[in-house]
Amino acid sequence: MVLPMFSRHRLKMLNDSKITELLSFLTIGTRADVKDEATGYLLGLSGNSDGCSFLCSKPDLLTALFALTHDPSTAVVKQCYFIFVNLSAVEASHQVLVEDLKVLPELYKNLMDPDYLFSDQICSIFSNLSRNEDTCKTVFKVLQEEVGLPKLVDIFCTEGFNKHAKLNYMATLLSNLTQLPEARNLMLDKDRCVIQRLLPFTQYQASVVRRGGVIGTLRNCCFDHMHHTWLLSDDVDILPFLLLPLAGPEELSEEENNGLPVDLQYLPDDKEREEDPDIRKMLLESLFLLTATVSGRQMLKEKNVYPIMREFHQWEKDVHVGASCEKLIQVLIGDEPERGMENLMEVAIPENVEEKLVRASIQEQEELEKEAREQEQQEEKKEGEEEEEEETKKSETDVKERKLNSCHKS
Repeated sequence: MVLPMFSRHRLKMLNDSKITELLSFLTIGTRADVKDEATGYLLGLSGNSDGCSFLCSKPDLLTALFALTHDPSTAVVKQCYFIFVNLSAVEASHQVLVEDLKVLPELYKNLMDPDYLFSDQICSIFSNLSRNEDTCKTVFKVLQEEVGLPKLVDIFCTEGFNKHAKLNYMATLLSNLTQLPEARNLMLDKDRCVIQRLLPFTQYQASVVRRGGVIGTLRNCCFDHMHHTWLLSDDVDILPFLLLPLAGPEELSEEENNGLPVDLQYLPDDKEREEDPDIRKMLLESLFLLTATVSGRQMLKEKNVYPIMREFHQWEKDVHVGASCEKLIQVLIGDEPERGMENLMEVAIPENVEEKLVRASIQEQEELEKEAREQEQQEEKKEGEEEEEEETKKSETDVKERKLNSCHKS
């Protein structure tokens, strides 16, 4: 069968007889070149939501494709996995993959194999599937049945566990999983060393995905205020790992330096801050969450977090990140809440006040978006003026050179 080039209107060409013919090619016993062409066609089909919807309506096709992840041809297996990566990116496909096709146990089994060639693709599939809360619960449930979260963290933190895969998207999976209270409970188990193993990756320069996923995981864990004292204690010592990526090379006074955690004292002149604004924002949100309790606020004040935030605020250009920094600074330099409101996460907010806060938050976001657009326009205008100035200088130089050449000739 000659496979038609993919386009949306050609979905109609795959009638039942064509699908039956295509299925006959999706077997391990079929010639490798034929399987490669067939899976390549279906990979193209999975490239947009219409194609994914079509594939999800054909369970026989998906079953055959999943069986081909055991094919001896690595090219065929790779294309099959990329099909499932594309499918998992579409939320409407999750039910089919998780409940009907039941891909999770097999994927976890393969992920545990240190010699498996396609573990990075599996991590991408898990990352996509766990973005949706309902599917995330199933991903976590099967994880606990097949592997266990501590074992997953162990694999993630073991350098070179799989020489064929970097496993960076496992960090995104961990971040998604820790949106669930039951996953956070395991991550924050005081009898295990789980969350502590993730801390060094807050400055992992080799991958922004791994770095961001770990920081997202730490931020989620900071939502559980009953663990704040433990997180800030020497048993975990989370504060330097959240603060160091936000610190720069600015010179602080001796008094300010001496009040900081040891790892943040007298930083070198070439110290650079976290380059990704989304990650910077997550770090600030984590610190802000730690100020929800009395002990957290006291610790951040005692550890002299304010000078780091003061310098960071002067350096930060992103308006959204800057706004998050301002909220943290207000807590650090402000008075303690009145009695009965010490734990900000347990304060009961009247419904009418909550509605006002929501409206204020929406208005604040709109103002920040407007400010961001204006800032972007100013930067574009500045770049345009600089380019124009450069062109003018170049033209003037060309004129001078022509005059000079003319004088030499005469």
